[in-house]
Amino acid sequence: MTAIDFTTSVPSPARAAGAAAHRASRAVAGRSTRLRLTVRGRRVLAALAALPAVIALTVAVMGGGAALASRDAGAPVGSFRTVTVAAGESLWAIAEEVAPAHDPRDVVDAIVRLNALDTVLVQAGQRLAIPAAYDDGR
Repeated sequence: MTAIDFTTSVPSPARAAGAAAHRASRAVAGRSTRLRLTVRGRRVLAALAALPAVIALTVAVMGGGAALASRDAGAPVGSFRTVTVAAGESLWAIAEEVAPAHDPRDVVDAIVRLNALDTVLVQAGQRLAIPAAYDDGR
């Protein structure tokens, strides 16, 4: 005859009590589940965490140039005198008039820098500072 062997695993009473305690502790832990974030959730969380730094950097970049009043340092008092632009007059004509012995390009450049002009176009009635080096008493 052939012998048939059946193996069954019957836990001991101590082991059964330990397994029951383990299942009970997992049930309690199941109530406070671990937070699981999707890829999209992690990206949103990272963006929210970086937002204050982005805002601070933007404010610093946008407001950084506001402290500058002009491109160059201011001229000392008495180092220039002012003239009023007449109708039809240009910076070139003013430069030739106030400094006939100098190159008009250099005089126009000095006037533009001293007055912090963005362009060489001037309007009638505009007051311009003339560097003392080129002042002839006009």
